[in-house]
Amino acid sequence: MGVWPKRIIVGLLALLMVFSQGMLPMKTAAEDSEARDLILLENVPEVSSKFDGNTITLNALHLYDDGHFMKTDQNLKWKSSNKKVAKVDDDGNVTLTGKRGRTFISVSDGLHSDRMALDYKVDKSSKKASKARLVKQKGQQYNIIQNAIDGMTIEEKVGQMLMPDYRNWDGKNVTEMLPEIEAQIKEYHLGGVILFRENVVTTEQTTKLVSDYQRASEKYGMLMTIDQEGGIVTRLQSGTDMPGNMALGATRSESLAHDVGHAIGEELESLGLNMNFAPDMDVNNNPDNPVIGVRSFGEDPKLVADLGIAYTKGLQETGVAATAKHFPGHGDTAVDSHLGLPEVPHDKERLMEVELYPFQKAMEAGIDAIMTAHVTFPKIDDTKVISQKDGTEISLPATLSHKVLTELMRDEMGYEGVITTDAMNMKAIQDHFGSVDAAIRAVKAGTDIVLMPVGLSEVAHGLLDAVDEGEISEERIEASVERILTLKVKRGIIKSEQPANVNDQIDRALQVVGSEEHKAVEKEAANKSITLVKNDRVLPLDPASDEHVVVVGRSFVDSLGDAVTSHHDNTSVISVNSTYKLTDEQRETLNAADKIIIGTYTYSVGTRSPDHPQMKMVESIMTEADAPVIAVGIRNPYDIMAYPNVEGYIAQYGFRTASFEATASTIYGSNQPSGKLPITIPGENDDVLYHFGHGLTY
Repeated sequence: MGVWPKRIIVGLLALLMVFSQGMLPMKTAAEDSEARDLILLENVPEVSSKFDGNTITLNALHLYDDGHFMKTDQNLKWKSSNKKVAKVDDDGNVTLTGKRGRTFISVSDGLHSDRMALDYKVDKSSKKASKARLVKQKGQQYNIIQNAIDGMTIEEKVGQMLMPDYRNWDGKNVTEMLPEIEAQIKEYHLGGVILFRENVVTTEQTTKLVSDYQRASEKYGMLMTIDQEGGIVTRLQSGTDMPGNMALGATRSESLAHDVGHAIGEELESLGLNMNFAPDMDVNNNPDNPVIGVRSFGEDPKLVADLGIAYTKGLQETGVAATAKHFPGHGDTAVDSHLGLPEVPHDKERLMEVELYPFQKAMEAGIDAIMTAHVTFPKIDDTKVISQKDGTEISLPATLSHKVLTELMRDEMGYEGVITTDAMNMKAIQDHFGSVDAAIRAVKAGTDIVLMPVGLSEVAHGLLDAVDEGEISEERIEASVERILTLKVKRGIIKSEQPANVNDQIDRALQVVGSEEHKAVEKEAANKSITLVKNDRVLPLDPASDEHVVVVGRSFVDSLGDAVTSHHDNTSVISVNSTYKLTDEQRETLNAADKIIIGTYTYSVGTRSPDHPQMKMVESIMTEADAPVIAVGIRNPYDIMAYPNVEGYIAQYGFRTASFEATASTIYGSNQPSGKLPITIPGENDDVLYHFGHGLTY
């Protein structure tokens, strides 16, 4: 080998320095290859496009030899063949002129070009108003999903089905991209990642993190997912804290559920998050349910379906994919699947009328994805397997059941969208099956996405080995990849050759996240959800009186106290310790009060029991104090079961600030209570304490 000339060595060193300083971003192999064609995304069969008034934006894709595709927006020339009908600018924004006719909108990168027709004609259905529509061109080049699959390696295909979480790395919360995570994204060709509260601290930081995840993907846009249900399951640490599903159930308002879904979607979309694991469409007809509860819209299947679909439409209108969970239904369980393996014993007829009804309606309404439940349904699948935990015989959970996912959901209920497992690290799965076996079973059952696999490398290689050994066919893998890519294309989750400027993205997100418009939706939902369950002539209180009001409790008592104090200055707040035993000084304060407000917080049958120290404290205050007592069920509306003789009781369904403010406004009469119980509150001996739909007002 000869000696290189000095000028070449100097040039190479200079270039290396530029790369090392980040002045010239290094391209991936995918970006460095030359495009073989250019097409309009709107010509792809799976893409549906709508005009926003008289405008629409068209998008260009470059196609590559291996089948992958990427958005492009640089050095393009756009043209309208008939400017009397529509004009197009340099960014692909098409504007109708109002004149009827046809035009062809074309785009070119200098080497390749594509076009599509645009008709603006009288709408035959109304025979009055004119209507614009895009007319797709036909050709093999537009079958981008199948072409992509044909060019993928088996490793790339399996990678699309894996969605790990990176909550922590080496004991620290992951709030920025790490080289180790970027390496895993590339090594395993990951199709998506789920973020948690530990990852999403501020608007600026979250936007940057999500952008870096997308940049790390070599060829395909990633599903960037989160559980932003609202209420008790709220991941974002900045923005609006929308009341949860049961609060929306209490409002009985489909329009409000739509607005909440839309606001959540707008905030997620501005941050770059493109998939939400919401709404929860479980029917919560079991007061003892420890994991669903207020995450459900209520106990009535039609109410759950109607509000769930409204929420979904609002969310999906923003371009964020929605996910109904937890199929076939986690509502009638008394075991937390994070901790054990619950069972729903009902027969098929009952399940179709109750648990499955909202999911069927969501499917018919076009929901993007459905999440499975780690729950056994022996009347649908009575398969028995041996637990790895203790060798006992157990029923097969829905997540791993071919009869549930393929025969019931796909074949019988007709669902064609994406199926994702619930988190595979939950004990209902992990204890009994182990990581690799569970993932293989889930894929064979019919899932498309393996969520939060335990041991990414082991699970990825385990699935690849299962394909090599013929346990899972490559066609089965490809069917899932087709559904995943279809979802990505429909929602515009496509990697761009020219990633957006992250500072511009941050500026936009700061305008959207926590906007005044969204805060107004948050406040309206909270106000309309507050349910006045009992009122023995004690409410509303007079904010102008000089009465001494005492607020007492433990969990979230400061939040309740602050809200009450904002309406009435002469307010004391007592925060009790974990034993719920009142000190002599606290008892003196309570005995001198004119009105007492108690906040109770429960999350299980045990915490709701009259024998729980919290409830014993409530009973002792009601017995000893002369002042009327008003109780607030901070989370679960069932709290009054432990103290039915209280003079006043309000259900607020969640512990976010807006709900406390709405409760205080209701206590002092500035918010007229209008919420209706979305569940039944049982009494003793199978009696009913308060019926579904009950709710008082002033």
